[in-house]
Formats: sequence, C-alpha cells, structure tokens
Amino acid sequence: MKSVAIIGSAFAGNKGAAAMLESAVTHLSSRHPDVQITHLSMYPGTDAELNPYDNVTVMDASPLRLGIFINSGALLWRLVPALRGAIRNAVPEVGAIADADVLLDQGGITFVDGREKYLVYNVASVLPALNTKTPVVKCAQALGPFTSTPNRWAARTFLPKMAAIVSRGAKTQEHLDGLGLTNTVAGADLAFTLELTDRDVKEADAVAGSFFDGNDVVGVSPSQVLRAAAEARGEDYVGEVAAQIDFITESLGRPVYLVAHSTRSRDDKLHNNDLPVCRAILARVTSPEKVFFPDGELSSQVLRSLIGRCDLFVASRFHAMVSSLAMGVPTLVLGWSHKYREVLDMFGLAEWASAASDLDGEAFQIRISALADQSKDIAATIAAAFPEVHAKALEQLDVIDAVADGKPIGSVKVS
Repeated sequence: MKSVAIIGSAFAGNKGAAAMLESAVTHLSSRHPDVQITHLSMYPGTDAELNPYDNVTVMDASPLRLGIFINSGALLWRLVPALRGAIRNAVPEVGAIADADVLLDQGGITFVDGREKYLVYNVASVLPALNTKTPVVKCAQALGPFTSTPNRWAARTFLPKMAAIVSRGAKTQEHLDGLGLTNTVAGADLAFTLELTDRDVKEADAVAGSFFDGNDVVGVSPSQVLRAAAEARGEDYVGEVAAQIDFITESLGRPVYLVAHSTRSRDDKLHNNDLPVCRAILARVTSPEKVFFPDGELSSQVLRSLIGRCDLFVASRFHAMVSSLAMGVPTLVLGWSHKYREVLDMFGLAEWASAASDLDGEAFQIRISALADQSKDIAATIAAAFPEVHAKALEQLDVIDAVADGKPIGSVKVS
C-alpha cells in the first residue's frame, strides 16, 4: 500500500473522529512504513495546524468545496479523461483520491433514518472515489435503519458500491443484512485501538494536577447534540446535567471531571463543540470548586488518559464512552441512538445504556448509585471483554489491506 485517502474524520472538533483518524494513521503507517496519507478535512485550516504526522497531508474537503468542486471535478475526471491534468491542477483533492489505493470513509454514523439532512454529505464523501474508480472502505461505523424513503434509496444506491463496509455492532449489521448487502464485515470501532504514549500521559498529568488523587472521580461528558434536541422539546438540558452533577458532588460526595469531548477552541460554532454547553453547566452547579473542567482543546490521547483516571463515567458522547470502556471505567450511557447500545452489548453491558430523556431527576440518581455499587463487577466485565473487542477493531486493517491489494474481502479471516 502506497497511498491512502481518508475522509469523514478530523483532528479538530469531535475528538472521537480524531481518535479514529489517528488510530488509522498510526496502524497503517506501522504496517506500511512508506505509506502516504491524504486527509480530506472538513476543517482544513485547523487540521493542518494540529496534524502531527509527517506522512499525512491535509487537504481541503470543507462541505462547500467537497460538494461542488471535488464532486464536479471527480465527475469530469470520469467523463472527460483528457481533462485529468487540468483537474489535478485545479482541484488537487481529486488527484489525491484518484491516486489512492483506497479511500477510507470514517464517518461515525451515516445513512441513518432521522438524519436525512446529512445524506448529501454522506453521499458526497464517497462519490468522488466512485467516479475516480478508487475503492472505498467504510470503516467501522453505525448505519441504518433504512426505512425512510430518501435514506433507503440512498443506501440501496450507494452502499452496494462500497468495496467493504465494516459494521460497528450487531444492530448495524442487522440493518445492513436487511438490505441484502454482501460487502459487509462485522467489526468494532477503530478508536478502541488508540495508543497512548508516555508523552500523552505526562501531558495529561500536567493538565490534571492532583485532582484525581482521591481515586473517586466521576467523569461526565455532556453533548451539544442532546442539548439542542432537549431545548427543541422545551427542556432545560443544562439544568438537568447541572442537577446530575450536584447529586454526584453533594449526595455521593464525589468530585466530577466535566469533559468536553468535542471542542472547537478557535471559534464559537456549536457543531462538534461541547465547550459552550460545559461552560453553561459549570455556571449552574452548586459547588464549582468540586468540578474539574479543562476549558480548551485537548488531544484525543490526553482526553483518554484523563477519562481513564475516573472511577465512574457518565457518557453522552459516543467516543467518550469508547474511551471509558477502553480504559476499563464502569460507564453509564445517556445517548440517543442504537450506536451506543450495540457497542455496550459487545461488553455484555447494554443494560447501562438509556435514552437521555429517560434518566432525568430521581431515575438518574438511582442508576448512578447502582453503577457505583456494582462498579467492581462492571470493571471486571469490561476487562474480560476488552481484548476481544480490541482484536475485532484491528481486523478492519486486514480488510483495508485486502481492498487496497485488489483482493476480495472474503479472503480476510475474521473472528
């Protein structure tokens, strides 16, 4: 493998996307020391600043450029071969896709009912590769259900054209099977394989100071997505989370690590940015001195190291949950999609996933208290299941290699 293109993830914004991206870069570079990687970024300026890898080139795939210039250029690449030199000069992203042995689509959740507003982006992310004849691997992600008319049409039209689709859990696999697809492989999120270096741990030490010394910290990861949904229903999401933190600090007597797992410290936009909601929550808690909130952008590795120091964790961001499970921390999930439950199910812990709207007030207090009471058993369950989940996540690298080499994905041995 000489060249790889990656789309759908970013160094900036959602640190789960960063974890997927950096895991892919790290493992592919280890397997193929000379590989060159093009990162087609939705945040090209910030990602270029944050990119720590010599073999990764960040190119502009911001939504407008992707939708108009890259897709138009790729269509012309297919229809008018004589223009390819001019296209390569005018829209170099198209040339990078055409040169790649494989395009990795790392969209964490795509082609899902209820998220039809993202369908154009879901399609635009893979269509240039289809037009340049570059095979596409959809890395482990949540997909489906496919019942709405536009989503079902898009899924039936484009998913069969993927060289491989790695499902991120049993429910996603069930949705894909329902379409009769034969290009799927069961897997696990590549972020489970994110590696921490001594430097990452030392940086986390510098951020944390002595806050975690008591070994009784509860991590809480709110979500701007849930805030927007709750406020659309007329609910006070900030007040609800602040009350949950108050119960932890005042009734349980535990300090709280307030985690912004999606951050855009260079602007105030709310998409992929939990900093504003965390600030609003902190302003309403009873004892802010008992809450540790690093107000800024931390790497996915530093976040994982800090999350791993928690005794318990409450996750409303998907990859905050992935990090807590990867670090063996008993976790209560307050989510909004099957993507949470299907991952917890890999650990035999699906009972600890609930819709955020179902665990307000007293219901939350009962569940977090139960998590604390059962924490030792839950931690043991996570530890027993993690090696298999980690191995399952790594298997998609074999799928990527097979596709890049032009081999059928059926040739890959998976557990």
